[in-house]
Amino acid sequence: MIRVRGLGKRYKRYPNSWARLGEWLSGGRWQPYTERWVLRDVSFSVAPGEAVAIVGANGAGKSTLLKILAGTTQPSTGSFAIDGRAAALLELGLGFHADFSGTQNAVMGCQMLGLPAEQIPALLPAIADFAELHEWMDQPLRSYSTGMQMRLAFSVASAVRPAVLIVDEALAVGDAYFQHKCTQRIRTYRDAGTTLLLVSHDPVAVKSLCDRVVLLDGGRLLRQGAPADVLDYYNALIAERENAAGILQQSSGAGATETRSGNGQARFTAVLLVDAGGRGRQTYQVGEMLRVVCELDAHAALDAPTIGLLIRDRLGNDVFGTNTFHLRCSPDAVAAGEHLAVTFRLPLTLGPGTYSISVAAHAGSIHRTGNFDWWDRAAVFTVVPGNEAHFIGTAQLPVEVAIARRPPP
Repeated sequence: MIRVRGLGKRYKRYPNSWARLGEWLSGGRWQPYTERWVLRDVSFSVAPGEAVAIVGANGAGKSTLLKILAGTTQPSTGSFAIDGRAAALLELGLGFHADFSGTQNAVMGCQMLGLPAEQIPALLPAIADFAELHEWMDQPLRSYSTGMQMRLAFSVASAVRPAVLIVDEALAVGDAYFQHKCTQRIRTYRDAGTTLLLVSHDPVAVKSLCDRVVLLDGGRLLRQGAPADVLDYYNALIAERENAAGILQQSSGAGATETRSGNGQARFTAVLLVDAGGRGRQTYQVGEMLRVVCELDAHAALDAPTIGLLIRDRLGNDVFGTNTFHLRCSPDAVAAGEHLAVTFRLPLTLGPGTYSISVAAHAGSIHRTGNFDWWDRAAVFTVVPGNEAHFIGTAQLPVEVAIARRPPP
């Protein structure tokens, strides 16, 4: 379990090194510095076995918070407590030496983790196996590529399952194959009961690994809750800073939360789901044609506005998204007071399940620039099995099978 109460961290900025010396000589009576708080009054708890992500913009205080919890820096105010042995994946490779071999660096890394000396030799084969560096373990670290060093560092840091695992952007290790391998190890530890505290800018990793998300902004805890809800708010917060737009987040029924932001120069009035016959429906069979009709009013003159949609699964993972900018069919200049109806027509080659549609009206290619209206979960629909061959997953892909047979001699 992790408990954080009123945690704060400040740094002193001195005009020069003599000012620092003068403060020391005066016993602290002379204070020639300005204070910069990177964390202020942060409080939250992580239950045993829970997985929580910390998100926020660069400079929000995420890494500082993890360093405090890992014990590599001390808080200025507040307190925290961690029950059980904690392992931190912060700066991978910290403490490695270029002139030592991979095996020697692995031993030192295990010692820095506080593992018993008698346990380390038995761990070395598993470390080499996971890093896939068998033939390199006796070579000096300076002969390793950067990716190989990161693979060794992650293998060492995660060699033994801890009670609490603190991870700071350590999932972006090596190539795509090894990233999947790292994510799977962390998922295995989580399923086995390890409490996980994760910092990541990857929304897919956050949604798939974590039960809850904590949003930091300017060193303060801004919001916490379900991953999809907090990430939607964070996404809107980025757009709001670009456009000085407001954010509205409210319940849409059945426990769901919808997020809406934008500067109001255009506003969606309705998002309708209709089938090929023009009938409004919320349930479709796999492969059926769906029409998404986005109706909006222009409250200001707009130069070729972009209209887009994004389909997400029930966990909030992005399934498919596009917009009129990328499709090269954005409307020409729109006058203030004009009403638009933009219809997207697409086959539902999706797996059975419940999906939501978010829509956006903005300038340019992405909604973070010139955001007029971004409406999350504007519509929800369900896909059910049809007459197609049984399959699993979130997408129905066209498959052709060819079988070649050779008669026995």
